[in-house]
Amino acid sequence: MSSGAKHVAVLKGGWSAEREVSLVSGRGCAEALKGQGYRVTEIDVGRDLADQLLKVKPDVAFNALHGRWGEDGCVQGLLEILRIPYTHSGVLASALAMNKERSKPMFRAAGLPVAESVVVPREQAAYGHVMDPPYVIKPVSEGSSVGVFIVREGDNRPPAELTSPEWNLGDEVMVERYIAGRELTCAVMGEEIFGVTEIIANTAFYDYEAKYQTGGSRHIIPAPIDEHTYAEVQRVTLAAHKALGCRGVSRADFRFDDTRPGKPELILLEVNTQPGMTPTSLVPELAGLAGYSYGELVSWMVEDASCDR
Repeated sequence: MSSGAKHVAVLKGGWSAEREVSLVSGRGCAEALKGQGYRVTEIDVGRDLADQLLKVKPDVAFNALHGRWGEDGCVQGLLEILRIPYTHSGVLASALAMNKERSKPMFRAAGLPVAESVVVPREQAAYGHVMDPPYVIKPVSEGSSVGVFIVREGDNRPPAELTSPEWNLGDEVMVERYIAGRELTCAVMGEEIFGVTEIIANTAFYDYEAKYQTGGSRHIIPAPIDEHTYAEVQRVTLAAHKALGCRGVSRADFRFDDTRPGKPELILLEVNTQPGMTPTSLVPELAGLAGYSYGELVSWMVEDASCDR
């Protein structure tokens, strides 16, 4: 896509727990945008972002930030105030999607399948089981599986890491029923639904290492599941995108339990409003299956950018 001299500021880094991943995503997006003919300025985001942007004066902000502050509506609000068109979802959708518990009422209202969960103080989750195992403990507002633990049947107590003085992932955690089975994901670009990927992690689950280390997981595209489930994953992905009011590109993550007797269970875990764009990331692979190169994907995001998202 010809872009003329459009000036794009790629926002990357920041100070969340996902800073290193964001730096990789941002670097890849910046190089691809240069290859598509855009004028690109890379910004390692600090708390003086407003001053950085006023100095650079971009036409568009490409938001390659991950985690808190960059993915939860904060940076989106700043960009709205500065009236700089930006990629991905707006303030409200970003905030809802980032908070795993707050997004669930929206999903339930849309008739989408979610797992039972409860939000409790971290100390309570660390003291004893607040739900019969197996269950999963997650920070309420983090991504990339940062701070996620699986408590299995037979475990005497929750993980000791919850009481670590180094814990900096919030005072509340979500305790959610564990869903056995397979890890599936699907993405949306505007109104276009991509295919479905099955993720097979080489670790205990699809954690930070499995997501971002080369060889940490295998991605099977298209996922080897029955046609009905494949179509249902795609339907729920688009419905979840719309339920939260997402814009641009988003990715939905699922668990699919086809091992239990009777009807298999498909559960929507969350929607990612700013999916990773690293060499091991899922959305570029799904876009490739749909016929889009990495460069075409990021170019589409820039051309889709706006305020009032």
